[in-house]
Amino acid sequence: MSSDNGRAVKQRSRNGVSAAAPAPAPAGGNVSARRSAGRMFTVVSWIVLVGFAALWIIPSLWAIKTSLTPNSVSAVGAGPILRNWNLTIDSYRTLLNGGNIWNWYLASVVTSVVTVALTILFASMTAYALSRLRFRGRHLVFLLMIAGIMVPAQVLIVPIFQELNAFGLLNTYWAVILPQVPAVIAVFVFKQFFDGLPQAFEESALIDGAGYWRIYWSIVMPMSRPVIGAMSIVTFVGVWNNLILPLFVLSNPNLMTIPVGLATVQGSYGQQLSDIQASSILGALPLVVLFLIFQKRIVEGVAGTGLKG
Repeated sequence: MSSDNGRAVKQRSRNGVSAAAPAPAPAGGNVSARRSAGRMFTVVSWIVLVGFAALWIIPSLWAIKTSLTPNSVSAVGAGPILRNWNLTIDSYRTLLNGGNIWNWYLASVVTSVVTVALTILFASMTAYALSRLRFRGRHLVFLLMIAGIMVPAQVLIVPIFQELNAFGLLNTYWAVILPQVPAVIAVFVFKQFFDGLPQAFEESALIDGAGYWRIYWSIVMPMSRPVIGAMSIVTFVGVWNNLILPLFVLSNPNLMTIPVGLATVQGSYGQQLSDIQASSILGALPLVVLFLIFQKRIVEGVAGTGLKG
């Protein structure tokens, strides 16, 4: 039987028929299937993108429309706000001319800018020490700092208030600035970035006699511009939007920040929804402008941090 099978195989080979190699499948079908899958992925991506964009832009447009609607109309309900198109800027005029919003802007700018500068300085110094210096307990210190992220900020309000009161810092800008400078997340991001930096330049500087401070300031920090930009903007937004801390440590209306001032507007204006909405837009406007100007820097900084090391 085996000899018959062998003769049959040889006979098919003489006739030009190969029994071992099947006919190749046409490549056109695979290319078409890949193109179809690619088009489907593009369509689904666009649908998801448009859906998320609508979830963000529709409330924003509604807020702008409400702020441009007279208070007498906005107090009635959503239907009249949607139907009424007698737009007015009276709410903005009232806030800019009669309120303390300019003082709130000044307080928010001062506290945010100073907090960002101190946070970037101390967080980068701490991260550089944890990344480059070798000392006993270094890993334990880093783990304890990371554990601080799990502690809610609201839990620390009372101890912070008592400390500031003991030092006589209540009702000052420092009462808002100092508690927000120790940012653990900034230390973590800087350390991850420093761990991914090449050490060749630093080793050359050490050989030439430069100290750690000179290396940190002249070599490491110039190479860290992306993460500095990203963390500066993230810290600025967090400080600008912070409500609880300024609400507890400030009682002087001239020192109130934007979130605290908006809370007083809502309490004093009652049901004047257009004025309340206009004040919210004025409070968020600087952040929107900041993001539009530095959005490329934010993306570059986030992309270059937390993914190395």
